[in-house]
Amino acid sequence: MKMKPEVVIVGLGYIGLPTAALIAQNKTAVHGVDINPNVVNTINEGKIHIVEPELDTAVAEAVKEGYLKAATTPVEANTYLIVVPTPFKAKNEPDISFIEAATKSIIPLLKEDDLYIIESTSPIGTTVKMVNLIYEERPELKGKLNAAYCPERVLPGNVMYELVHNDRVIGGIDEKSTTKAIDFYKQFIKGGLHETNARTAEMCKLVENSSRDVQIAFANELSLICDKADINVWELIKLANKHPRVNILQPGCGVGGHCIAVDPYFIVADYPMESKIIGTAREVNNYKSFWCAEKVQSSKLEFELKHGRKPSIAIMGLAFKPNIDDLRESPAKYIAQKVLQNANNEEYFIVEPNIQSHKIFKLTNYKTASDKSDIVVFLVAHKEFKTLKLPNDKVVLDFCGVFYDDIVRVKNN
Repeated sequence: MKMKPEVVIVGLGYIGLPTAALIAQNKTAVHGVDINPNVVNTINEGKIHIVEPELDTAVAEAVKEGYLKAATTPVEANTYLIVVPTPFKAKNEPDISFIEAATKSIIPLLKEDDLYIIESTSPIGTTVKMVNLIYEERPELKGKLNAAYCPERVLPGNVMYELVHNDRVIGGIDEKSTTKAIDFYKQFIKGGLHETNARTAEMCKLVENSSRDVQIAFANELSLICDKADINVWELIKLANKHPRVNILQPGCGVGGHCIAVDPYFIVADYPMESKIIGTAREVNNYKSFWCAEKVQSSKLEFELKHGRKPSIAIMGLAFKPNIDDLRESPAKYIAQKVLQNANNEEYFIVEPNIQSHKIFKLTNYKTASDKSDIVVFLVAHKEFKTLKLPNDKVVLDFCGVFYDDIVRVKNN
């Protein structure tokens, strides 16, 4: 079935593809755009290139029914969503070149009363900046184009549910744009739709993730203190959270992903003097990864002195959070790289159960790795790791709480 697309989505990654599938599930024709031909071909076969529960079924059905098609170039539609990455340049300055390139690709296709929406994480003022870019090339559209910013706020591993049920903040460049964007999203979203202006919506996305980063930094700083004080940080936090007004998050080996580890820099880059807590939290969370790598190194040396031989070491997890395949900005990946850089003929087993292969690391099955290793380093609390039973003679470095919460450590029979 061939249909005229109503929606063009530029960027078919961890957010763009689920969004495209959701809209297509609602019998709206979607034309997805990605610069990677392999991604395009995979989607057009009704398959997916990322790990996300329920996404495979949604994409397969949408492609089969003709509501979703992917290509490397955009086509004319009524609504255009920009869902591309926003990486960093030097000195942690946000790079909006992908947003700009995506916007330029649709400029020739735009017409009066079309709706242009940015979902990509963006510095404050990006939406207006892109609209002005459009007007420079298409001055006849000035005042006749609807434009808004609507950030995603979903949790990897539960994206298909949260896209529908989470509230959204929608900020237009004017009241008409906001209303039109809300009318668009209400077709697919059951959560509340909260209207504001574009600048506030852009800031809201950055603030949400900066808040999480600051809270995680407190937990990570506690873990550093507790290590020196010989206190179990997991037990401490569990007890402290019994207080009715205390809710300390769990520490980890750092902070990763495309949001929490990135978005605070958007604020710090523009407001360096005013964002002291936000900037310091980033430093703490980055340092935690370095600290974990140093703990692995010191444990390795202690083992060698005690046993007179080099240990074998299992690095358990590379993703930035449990039960996903996403390695973007992953502290676990950084730690693995750091540890291997300091290798001195030890045997290493690198484990990531959510991916088949990696261009740098040779991957090992998690059971094999834990069985063959003297030192087991838990960096990510994947569900597979929680089924392991480790003997007492293993050295366990649990940086993500797997051992404390779920692993039953027993002696070999």
